[in-house]
Amino acid sequence: MTQNRHYRAIWISDIHLGTRGCKADFLLDFLKHYESDVLYLVGDIIDGWSLKRSWYWQQSHNDVVQKILRKARKGTRVIYISGNHDEFAREYTSHLFGGIELEARFIHETADGKKLLVLHGDEFDGVIKYARWLAVLGDYAYQFSLTLNRWVNQVRKRLGYPYWSLSAYLKGKVKNAVQYIDNFEQVVAEAAAHDGADGVVCGHIHKAEMRTIGNILYCNDGDWVESCSALVENADGKL
Repeated sequence: MTQNRHYRAIWISDIHLGTRGCKADFLLDFLKHYESDVLYLVGDIIDGWSLKRSWYWQQSHNDVVQKILRKARKGTRVIYISGNHDEFAREYTSHLFGGIELEARFIHETADGKKLLVLHGDEFDGVIKYARWLAVLGDYAYQFSLTLNRWVNQVRKRLGYPYWSLSAYLKGKVKNAVQYIDNFEQVVAEAAAHDGADGVVCGHIHKAEMRTIGNILYCNDGDWVESCSALVENADGKL
């Protein structure tokens, strides 16, 4: 990439700074080459759960934070929607820090007039809401799968094979996980309809997706642990 691209809006989430699985170097490269009028940070940017267990913070993680702050200083509107792993930010909702706006949810209006509800999505996750201990246990299992995934891909790289996501494969194969994702997407779309929005942008489940559910455009911007994905809006409102 030699020339920077400019978008009307960019949505990224689930960076999980403070974990070994965070692809901070890839995200930093993305942020260097892609600009926007508005940058949405859609939750789980900093992984407070992991940092409480053990401190892990690379220079690249700090570089990502500094890059985002620099964008805010240079005129990009940065809106931070807190998630479950960075829930510590929720007590500062509607405050401004370093030019970054902290919100629980936000309504974004596209260039062609569509209203998108922007939220992390954990409030619609029954495990997070009613069985936090199970969510923490699941987080341990997920972190283990990411560690195992790194070992597997080191071997694959030496053998000349491309990157492969173990956790994504497991989620795709386990029937309950697939049903969980389908249910999550449906409930989030219903919440957007209830709020009178035309669509919704969320994160949380680490599965990049853009599809229509009923009359609602459901968009999930993915993550920066496995898929390294972002949602963008062009000048004409196209996502």
